[in-house]
Amino acid sequence: MPIVVRIDVELAKRKMSVGEFAERVGLTPANVAVLKNGRAKAVRFSTLEAMCRVLDCQPGDLLERVED
Repeated sequence: MPIVVRIDVELAKRKMSVGEFAERVGLTPANVAVLKNGRAKAVRFSTLEAMCRVLDCQPGDLLERVED
């Protein structure tokens, strides 16, 4: 059961660019792309907290478990 990262949905809701999001969270745009494209093997809680703070959302808004 894969975990899907829904950063793109939250960015679209807020009309925020990947570059602005990356800068505010403290990530590189390349690392945001790794998360968005599902290539990340792990996410630090501190990074998840920063993403939620910037997007004013809960972790469940960014991460979703989907059936195979």
